[in-house]
Amino acid sequence: MTIGCPECGALEDVPPLNPRSIARCRLCQYPLERRSGRSLTAALACAASTFLLLFPANFATLISVRLLDGERTSLLASGIVGIGREGWTILALLLGLFGIVLPFVRFGGLVVVLGAIRFGKRFRSMGALFRWTLWLDVWAMPDVYLVGCFIGYARVTQNLHATIGAGGYCFIVAAILSMITRATLDRRFVWRAIAPDNPLDAHGPMLSCTTCDLIAPQACHGQRCTRCGARLFERKPDAVTRATALSLAALVLTLPANLYPMTISIQLGKDVPHRIIDGVYELFHAGLWPLGILIVCTSIVIPVAKLLGMAWFIASVCLQSPRHLRMKAHLYRWIDELGRWSNVDVFTIAAFVPLIRFGDVASTRTAPGATAFALVVFLTMAASRCFDPRMMWDARQGRPT
Repeated sequence: MTIGCPECGALEDVPPLNPRSIARCRLCQYPLERRSGRSLTAALACAASTFLLLFPANFATLISVRLLDGERTSLLASGIVGIGREGWTILALLLGLFGIVLPFVRFGGLVVVLGAIRFGKRFRSMGALFRWTLWLDVWAMPDVYLVGCFIGYARVTQNLHATIGAGGYCFIVAAILSMITRATLDRRFVWRAIAPDNPLDAHGPMLSCTTCDLIAPQACHGQRCTRCGARLFERKPDAVTRATALSLAALVLTLPANLYPMTISIQLGKDVPHRIIDGVYELFHAGLWPLGILIVCTSIVIPVAKLLGMAWFIASVCLQSPRHLRMKAHLYRWIDELGRWSNVDVFTIAAFVPLIRFGDVASTRTAPGATAFALVVFLTMAASRCFDPRMMWDARQGRPT
């Protein structure tokens, strides 16, 4: 059947694939369909297990630490609640959504859709529900939160005795299963189970849904997709304007995110600020150089690469440049996929801040840089989501943007 490539807009005929095979777009090499490692049953089992494990992961003890005669325990949401009580409402809302609320919504929705298909059931809003679970794929971040917890745990154990609780072990398993769900989910199979692909109309121009790749006559512009319910547009409205505004806002916040401290520690009554680069230095100094390299990549390299990449894409559309299109397509895919991992640093703060609450002996509180950095990550992710990569390929056909 014929589907539309969501990255370059080309219409592609995808034949039935053999196991372990992959179909790529002939223009941009986007993976249109994969069969290797995909299984509806495995994805359903992993999604259901993740959803169930999120309950004890959130309500049982995550980590406990001891200092002299004092002991502190934390839940998965303790740091986020503490950040909110300190007055950093925006940061707390972002972390609460990404780390707590949206994982429940995403995996609960996946269980409903995959379970219905597995047992041969159908309901009217199935396509819309699956569309929302896919949209939440980059915004629900139990895997990113897990890495942040791991780094926070490693930093705490440098000076204190820490113990992982039952909630911590449940969260580890849930986060790993969430990644397996992502890897085993056959999106193309699910979409075809919800509704079959449309045949290609050889007598008129076509457009494609960027969510489920369903093709439709160009006359359907502005209408709802019959399979997933998304609005059908030949190109996303105001894509360049929105991506530019969000990228510029992120650029403005990059300076305070790097110059202001992320946290302030109280050590024997003295305030010690910690910027991103200070945290990297401490990890290297403590011998945790793999974690230091990870923070450099997620907190410095990826945000800078996202801003530079988005500037290149926007300039390419404005100048109608037909050069290096495949390279730009690969870079856009990389930026859109890896941008979420920049939240590791702020999730690290949420993981270890509630554990370091021992008065003037040793305490840690959130600082302005954390909110600025979280907003940089959010804005760059939103910019890549608003941008329409098909517009870069329009220059190849001499099409006005």
